[in-house]
Amino acid sequence: MTTMLDIAEIARATGLSSRALRFYEARGLIRPLRSEGGRRIFGTGELERLHAIVALKRAGFTLAAIGRMLDRPDARLGPMVAAQLTAVEAQAAALADTASLLRSIQSRIDAGERIDVATLCSLIRKGHSMTTAQWKQVIDRQFTKEEQAHWAERRNALAPDFDQEAYQAQWADLGRRIAAALPLDPDSEAARGFVREWSALLAPFRAVATPEMWAGATRLHQKREQWEGQADPGFSAEVWQFIQAASAAMQARGGEPEG
Repeated sequence: MTTMLDIAEIARATGLSSRALRFYEARGLIRPLRSEGGRRIFGTGELERLHAIVALKRAGFTLAAIGRMLDRPDARLGPMVAAQLTAVEAQAAALADTASLLRSIQSRIDAGERIDVATLCSLIRKGHSMTTAQWKQVIDRQFTKEEQAHWAERRNALAPDFDQEAYQAQWADLGRRIAAALPLDPDSEAARGFVREWSALLAPFRAVATPEMWAGATRLHQKREQWEGQADPGFSAEVWQFIQAASAAMQARGGEPEG
C-alpha cells in the first residue's frame, strides 16, 4: 500500500515550509492529490520529486530549469549543467571583483587615508563601469543595432535629471525584498503589493517605451538562461517569473494590467 503524507509531514521530511510547498504547487512543480476533505496529500513519488527540487536549487538552478529537468528525465543534462556552471562562475567572478574592490578601499582606510562617502561612491562607480561593459555584451547579442538605436533615441525622452544609478538601486532593493519573501502565493495580498511596486518602478520606462520596446524587454527576460550571471538587472529570474505569475493572478481578479 502506498504511503500518503499530509503537507505537515512533507514539510518535516523535506525541511520546506508549507508556504514553499504551496508555491511549488502553484508553479506546477508538484501535483499533490486531495483528500475528500480537500487537504493536500503526497505520495512517495512527490516526496522524491521535492528532494530533487531541493538538491537542484542548492546548485542554483532556477525553478523553470528544475521543472524542465524533472518533466524530461531523458533530457540532455550536459548543456544545462554547462550553462549553470557558466552562470555560477560569472557570479563568483563578480563577487570576487566586489570583494577585491572593498579590500582595496579598506586597505586605504587602514593606512590612514580619509575616505568620505562621496569618495567611496566614486570608487564604487569606477568598479561599476565593468558591469556596464557586461551589459553591453548581453545587449549586443540580444538586440540588433537598429533596435539599440531606437532604444537610445527613446531614452533621450527621459527627464534631463533622471538618475539611472538611483533607478537601478531601486530595482535592486525591490528585487532583494521580493526574493526574501519567496516562496509566496502569487494570488496573495503581499504579492499584489509587490506587483504595484513593480508597476510603479516601470513608470519611467512606460513613459517612453513603444510596443516594440515592451516586446523586446519581455523577450530579453524570457531568454535569461542565455545570459544569466553575465549581467545583473537587479532581480533574479525567479523574481521575474514570480512577478509574471502575480500580475496574471491580479488581472484574473479584475485588477489593472501590470507591467
